[in-house]
Amino acid sequence: MADTAGPEGIGRRRVLAYLLAAPTLAVGVRLGADAAAPQSAQAAIPTLPQPENLFDLGDMQNLAAAPTSGLITVRVHEDGTASFEVPRAEVGQGMTTAVAMLIAEELDLPLEQVRVTTADARPELLMNQLTGGSNSMRSLYLPVRTAAAVARQRLVATAAAQWGVPAGRLTTKDGTVAYGTTRSASYGSLTAAAAGTATIALTARLKDPAEFRIIGTPRSRIDARDIVTGRKKYGMDLQVPGAKPAMVRRPPTINGTVAAVHNADAVRAMPGITDVVTIKHGVAVRGETFGQCIDALRALDVTWGPGTVDGESDATVHAKLKKAALPMVVPPLLTKKVDAEFTFAFASNSPLEPDNAIADVRADRAEIWASLKVPIVAQREIATQLGLPQSAVKVHVIDGGGSFGRHLFHDVAAEAAEISQKTGKPVKLSWSRTDNFRQGRTHPMCISRVRAAYALGNVLSFEQRHTSSETDFGHGLGEMITSTAAQLPVAGNLTFAETIFTLTQSSPYHFGVTTQLLNEVPLKFNTGSMRNIYSPNVACARELVVDELARQMGKDPVAFRREFLRDERLRAVLDRAAEEGEWGRSLPAGVAQGIALHSEYRGAVATLVEIDCRPETVNRKIPNAVTGPRVTRALMVIDAGLPINPRGLEAQMMGGLNDAIALALTSSLHIKDGIPLEGSWDQYFYTRQWNTPPELKVVVMPATSGTPGGAGELGVAPAFAAIACAYARATGSMPTGFPINHGTLSFTPPPLEPSTPQSPTDGLDHAY
Repeated sequence: MADTAGPEGIGRRRVLAYLLAAPTLAVGVRLGADAAAPQSAQAAIPTLPQPENLFDLGDMQNLAAAPTSGLITVRVHEDGTASFEVPRAEVGQGMTTAVAMLIAEELDLPLEQVRVTTADARPELLMNQLTGGSNSMRSLYLPVRTAAAVARQRLVATAAAQWGVPAGRLTTKDGTVAYGTTRSASYGSLTAAAAGTATIALTARLKDPAEFRIIGTPRSRIDARDIVTGRKKYGMDLQVPGAKPAMVRRPPTINGTVAAVHNADAVRAMPGITDVVTIKHGVAVRGETFGQCIDALRALDVTWGPGTVDGESDATVHAKLKKAALPMVVPPLLTKKVDAEFTFAFASNSPLEPDNAIADVRADRAEIWASLKVPIVAQREIATQLGLPQSAVKVHVIDGGGSFGRHLFHDVAAEAAEISQKTGKPVKLSWSRTDNFRQGRTHPMCISRVRAAYALGNVLSFEQRHTSSETDFGHGLGEMITSTAAQLPVAGNLTFAETIFTLTQSSPYHFGVTTQLLNEVPLKFNTGSMRNIYSPNVACARELVVDELARQMGKDPVAFRREFLRDERLRAVLDRAAEEGEWGRSLPAGVAQGIALHSEYRGAVATLVEIDCRPETVNRKIPNAVTGPRVTRALMVIDAGLPINPRGLEAQMMGGLNDAIALALTSSLHIKDGIPLEGSWDQYFYTRQWNTPPELKVVVMPATSGTPGGAGELGVAPAFAAIACAYARATGSMPTGFPINHGTLSFTPPPLEPSTPQSPTDGLDHAY
């Protein structure tokens, strides 16, 4: 790339960064916020833009991050490589690969010569170190490119000074600066001379998108080889000197307490066991092996105190949600209407890797290793828990084997720290699978009621009232809301949950007077946002009603959506999906297509699926599996603004589809006596091979924007909704409870206590 300046524009604008004092070249840049562009809309009965259309959750995250003084730094080393410690968590989404692509692009460096790792907790970053809301690439895109562009310019300037030639005559390629064919130098040979002795401000110009050679091209993950060969290190793979295995015997209800441990000395004397200590919500054992810890847990004799939701069940929670539902306000006078109510069961966001953390707590300091998406909050709260200053607690962010919202919370790390402090020894804590499902975080049960009124070929009003068990946002997003409250486009004194709902939910249709409201019931389950927060349930209810409106108004579902859409990007992905998915093709009775749309995070997706609900499919016998309908064909069309890595986007959409199949058809938690009955993956029926579609295609649309939208969560909602719509068309009956198989308990739950087996159905009521 020549170092000549081009015309001003989105891709060639002048950007500011800082040359840092360092032995080799280091360039930093302040994280900032890009303005959100409002969308215009026209229709016969237009719906006014909703807050999410003008200013969404990602915009709020960027706004909260803008005032902080922390720097992100791209470094160039003497071996010619570049490195960057990204202040985000890698939990399988491929974020480190996308960031490496940005650096390689602007540095003109081969992708394999860029190393991206996750940063330790950096409290000076304040609100810049939170992974959530599909915001990583939206927030890092411009700052990372800026730092890399300034680094390249500095290398060029250094070579020009050494050779006594104009910098504008030099070019860069594959980690080399060249002056025609007469002189060249590797980045590694220039980096020491290019380094700064003081921090100074520099400007550079970013590449024009027409010059991109890496951004926008499909790339494999930079850690793919390590993953498939077993070299990649996750939390469970780490070995810290002296950190011996630890596990916890937990109460039979959520957040129960320990009243008495009757045989601690006897358990402590068991082979390999070094410690038995009571902690906030259980009894911890530390031993030489995890197997010895499991034996010790089974041997413990404990009397338990009450939990926070003792006595609650599916039925009791459902009744409280119905009672708390907010009223509709538009009277359906002289109009026809669709009035529907949908229930979504509790769901687990357990990742494949069990929750784990290593903690080494000393009298004057502590060190933590865990997969953490908000490490600054973890560091602060663990320090307070231990009675230490925050600066005395070092927190390392480890790559996680999945998250789905789970690692927004640091309770596993806090528990490891508590055990280490009470034993006076380092520990490697692992939760069991049963711990994850029963005592971990869950997506709360909710009810979504929708009323749409129509007349004379138009939809006049659309009201959605979403009622949920309380969602815990005490992981950093709440602080962001507090810090930006005066600048948010929301009215009234909303709760954290209501604010997040408002900044993530909007209807893409011109349905006249449109309102979407949230109310939450304060039940103290251990809840948290799951992949896509509220959207899968809200969009599923909305799109089912859209299909029903189309049916009652005598219109094809695709044509109906095209007529009322207010977003051209959604119309484009809808048209592409209908064409490539062969919408309307002939199918046997009991097999049907479904289509659904969703826009969020400045991205847009259309999903078209085909589902087989014929008796021979629903009733087939598969060992150790919940049978039922099968999604046989799926197409997902995504507009992610500027697609940085199309291959990564394809993987995200595939994962979102599998999440959606689970939520729509098979996966849920059954609550009885204050705790889920599910104890592992063989009872929590996440999507299996037998119900994964044999045909799946993902279409990534060409760039429609100069910046990327969020995509990590975007595929779940439209896929969930499309499956539900297909099921309704295949069976002739609109489903109102999800997952569809929730009313059937097809397994014997593991005992809540090792010596107390229970009946699988006693006290359960799935009447809703």
